[in-house]
Amino acid sequence: MPYDCGLVFVAEAEAHRAAMEQPASYRIKVGDARDQVDWNPEWSRRARGFPVYAAIRSLGRRGIAELVERCCKHAHRLVTEIGALPGAEVVAVPQINQGLVRFLSPDGKHDRHTDAIIEAIRAKGVAWFGGTLWHDKRVMRVSVCNWRTTDRDVDRTIDSVREVLAEFA
Repeated sequence: MPYDCGLVFVAEAEAHRAAMEQPASYRIKVGDARDQVDWNPEWSRRARGFPVYAAIRSLGRRGIAELVERCCKHAHRLVTEIGALPGAEVVAVPQINQGLVRFLSPDGKHDRHTDAIIEAIRAKGVAWFGGTLWHDKRVMRVSVCNWRTTDRDVDRTIDSVREVLAEFA
């Protein structure tokens, strides 16, 4: 499904439409046909609903649940196993599909060290992680949101992080 897609369920359809519609003299209404422009916050959005509909039809409720559960399982494993490596610590265990890890430096400059480790992980080309601030500390954000991520991908990523940490030791 598209990463940039969200769904909103609103009890009052007319209130929803009234909040979103943007009347313009050049718009042409076609009878009672529903105009999607009246239901979205902006006119230029592409038809994100089609991939969502296709995924729901293809995977069904159970398939989508399995997809989400798999991403959450991968995120949990990445955070806990990377966090257990020497020189790393878990900052936030994933509650869903995102968690935080930090890398500790012998000289106490953990923020700088964390950023250097993140950059080295990315340079290996196995996985991409971003850095962020959490309670005024630099941390690595782990987020798993791709349905194609496999157990093997997680294994390779953990091995890659292990190699990077060994290079910095």
